[in-house]
Amino acid sequence: MARPDQRAAVVGVHGSRHLAERLMVAAGHDPGDFEFGQYDVTDPFRLLRDGTFDLMLIKYSPREPDIAYSRPLMFDGRAVFVGVDHPLAALDSVSVEDVADYDAFERPGTFPPDVWDEVVPPHTPSGVPIRRVHPMTTIEAMVSILATTKAVHLSFQSLDAVLPREVRVVPVRDLPAAPVRLAFLRDQALRPQAAAFVADAESGVTR
Repeated sequence: MARPDQRAAVVGVHGSRHLAERLMVAAGHDPGDFEFGQYDVTDPFRLLRDGTFDLMLIKYSPREPDIAYSRPLMFDGRAVFVGVDHPLAALDSVSVEDVADYDAFERPGTFPPDVWDEVVPPHTPSGVPIRRVHPMTTIEAMVSILATTKAVHLSFQSLDAVLPREVRVVPVRDLPAAPVRLAFLRDQALRPQAAAFVADAESGVTR
């Protein structure tokens, strides 16, 4: 059995891991050399803090004092998720002002409030409130709500890879793409594989 410091680094992701895999390839690393785990949006940093994950792929930069972040490594376009019969589903893209006509999802659990305000803004640029009313728990529960109501969820284009056919992913043209970073514990040394990945990914951004 491999010693703990010889095991593959574990990278936490939410939904799809293809952004992480793209980043690994761009940094010159083989995704097959890593392990992946899913984090729960209701308590997103628990598995990083308890040592299950070495790194997490995150959007934006949560203000968590015990967590450090790489520089932005790529960007994930914004999108709204709707059921296939939703009035917005047939459009090629939408404005966030269009999205505000429908009920959205509230912040889950201990998800950082400042980041949720980036994901689902409390109001549109023109000042129209975005009604955050539906509970956000799991992807499966979200899909059920989207498929059976006129709810909307402001999220990211990368999750198109893991959503079922009952949900349509429509680009949002007037929200900026989200910066994607690697997160890790601030006061705990990274194991060599994880540290090399962070360094090579950041180096690739500057080339």
